[in-house]
Amino acid sequence: MPRKILTRSLAAAAIASALGGAIIGLAPQTLTSSVALAAGRDEQPARTAAPVAGPDFSSIVERFGPAVVNVQVEGTAKATADDDGPFPGMPRDFGRRFGRPDRPVRGLGSGFIVESNGLILTNAHVVQNAKTVIVKLSDQREFPAKVVGIDRATDVAVLKIAAKDLPTVTIGDASRIRVGEWVLAIGSPYGFENTVTAGIVSATARGLPNQSYVPFIQTDVPVNPGNSGGPLFNTRGEVVGINSQIYSDTGGYQGLSFAIPIDVAMKIEKQLVATGTVHRGWIGATVQDVTQPLAEAFGLPKPGGVLVSSVETDSPAAKAGLQAGDVILTLDGGALMRSGDLPPRIADLSPGTRATLSVWRRGEAKEMTLAIGERHADAQPQADNAQPAQGRLGLAVRSLSPEEARSINEAGGLLVESVSGPAARAGVQPGDVVLALNGETVSTVDGLRVLAAKAHDRAALLIRRDDAKIFVPLNLG
Repeated sequence: MPRKILTRSLAAAAIASALGGAIIGLAPQTLTSSVALAAGRDEQPARTAAPVAGPDFSSIVERFGPAVVNVQVEGTAKATADDDGPFPGMPRDFGRRFGRPDRPVRGLGSGFIVESNGLILTNAHVVQNAKTVIVKLSDQREFPAKVVGIDRATDVAVLKIAAKDLPTVTIGDASRIRVGEWVLAIGSPYGFENTVTAGIVSATARGLPNQSYVPFIQTDVPVNPGNSGGPLFNTRGEVVGINSQIYSDTGGYQGLSFAIPIDVAMKIEKQLVATGTVHRGWIGATVQDVTQPLAEAFGLPKPGGVLVSSVETDSPAAKAGLQAGDVILTLDGGALMRSGDLPPRIADLSPGTRATLSVWRRGEAKEMTLAIGERHADAQPQADNAQPAQGRLGLAVRSLSPEEARSINEAGGLLVESVSGPAARAGVQPGDVVLALNGETVSTVDGLRVLAAKAHDRAALLIRRDDAKIFVPLNLG
């Protein structure tokens, strides 16, 4: 079965190439019931059921459609190992190995005007690495845009164009969203400007891989490449989210769309406009969900809270006495149910403030207070330990907690959280446990970094997958 992937819906190609697929027309068909055919007669026209009234979004589109913009970007990208060689049969990493020049990249996205003086919100992935950004309004006017600021951690960017008296959207309250309510998207999928699609809210506060600061709004609104950065409206005509990602195994819409809550985006917007950077709280702990087996192992009455799997040295969490194996039940009195609940709430706290945690440790609850630290704007809460090793081997890893190590009967090892580059090409998968590199055991990320630096063009990685241990050869050349 093809692996499902999260796809950011940016059309990273010119419109002509994006429209390479066929547009299929559907002809009307006449259906005759099997009962009528069996009786040798045509079926009499059935009584038409009363139409079911649905929401009418036309007034919202008429009023706020002009505030939705098309974002066109141009930039360059480095040649990578995945680029084809210039001739058939050339190695796919030809460009990287032999100095192929940067290749031009053009992309399309969407955005919306939040202030009449030309301030626009979009996705960070739409405009990052862009050399030029052009904003096209619904009245066909075009303006060069300045990128005021980008926050990759939340995938929010702010643009500014030199214009005034522009139409703007109305900002809503994402906390009032209810699962099952109707929502509306406006954007430029595949370059089709001001396209309107609708659906319902499928879930709220949805956590996604590598997006720890964003409790996404999940919908079944059809969005596709080019919708990125466009607004998600409620039935009152208020923007409640920014369309950002889809879950797909084809690269196109398959019923799962994700939007950044507008309250998250507006907090980022204010900081980017004021200072050009984002300040967010940090405690220095990696956490995971508490499953039923883990709840039983830790003596909890039911699954809940977030399990601390590692604590960084000299971090606020370490200074407060937080330990791997602790289960954080509440933050400042607010319950935590899943691992995705903690990072955005910590990020919302101002560095320097104090927070109170209720922690389950060795069968009893206790309270502790810690001082909130500050995390760099582009850092990810669970990636600190992984970055040093990922560059050479293509591995993002973390140390096993004592409970995890005991569960697989290993003295140590590193849990693989994501893979790329050499490790991905060799077949290493998230969930594997790295035990050794070139015959030397590893139990810390620093240790793996040192061994990776000493390795030559070929390396042997010993991993544990389920109950089996296997050596995987890595090509580091």
